[in-house]
Amino acid sequence: MKRVINFMRVRHLIVSITLLLMLASLASLAIKGLNFGLDFTGGTMVELGYERPAQLEAIRSQLAAEGFGDAVVQSFGAASDVVVRMSGDDPQLGERLAQALRGGDNPFEVRRVEFVGPAVGEELRDQGGMGMLLALFGILIYVAFRFQWKFSCGAVLSLFHDVILVLGVFSLFELTFDLTVLAAVLATIGYSLNDTIVIFDRIRENFRLLRRVELIENINISATQTLLRTLATSISTLLAVGALLLFGGENLWGFSLALFIGVIAGTTSSLYVANLTLIGLKLTRDDLIPPVVEEVDERP
Repeated sequence: MKRVINFMRVRHLIVSITLLLMLASLASLAIKGLNFGLDFTGGTMVELGYERPAQLEAIRSQLAAEGFGDAVVQSFGAASDVVVRMSGDDPQLGERLAQALRGGDNPFEVRRVEFVGPAVGEELRDQGGMGMLLALFGILIYVAFRFQWKFSCGAVLSLFHDVILVLGVFSLFELTFDLTVLAAVLATIGYSLNDTIVIFDRIRENFRLLRRVELIENINISATQTLLRTLATSISTLLAVGALLLFGGENLWGFSLALFIGVIAGTTSSLYVANLTLIGLKLTRDDLIPPVVEEVDERP
């Protein structure tokens, strides 16, 4: 057998760091909350089409000078397409924004003006949160059926750790949380679960193959056997997400950042949080032995 890496040797340090990060994230969420974007709070979106590539910083400065300092200005598709988002339900807001930007050397046209009401935004927020809870509950049931209830607890705690860390970073730095970030959080759940299931499957298999191996040694062996696969998946994903983060533009920045954090957190939690839960619940080989169904004699 190849050399086994003793991942669990530093488990106490990892538990301390994980608890510290989780408490900091939960405290930030409780005190500061999330900076919800217009997708959730409601507001007006104005799409502008310029004749030449638009200078976003110049547009922001021009709007701030005209009293629209809270406007969110982003490129949209081509460099000449710009989207301006603002809170408020004034039907004349699009015209007022256009009037504030007139007079520049780069002519533009107002292509569309859309308003998202606060009731719709609140409904999206509630449905997104409910979707996340249902996903975690479904994962709990699936892993309990596929493996055993102790594995399902480890998987759900691991996913909870990943979600809270992503939300904590966005809360702490007051980054905008919109529908694209919510999509990244849900993608993180799927990514992390896949990584966790691979390690769990190897732990279960090694319990059958390595009869005299205890749980901690089994976890170290299983994590070592799946390490190359974990690193290959994580590094390739981080490279792709990192490219989006650097070159994807402002529309994809929040999505890319949330997914980047989620991939790092998911890789760590699959190796430690999920497996430390198995240690805490004292998983044994006997837990994986299916119960014997006794035959009932129905003869009179």
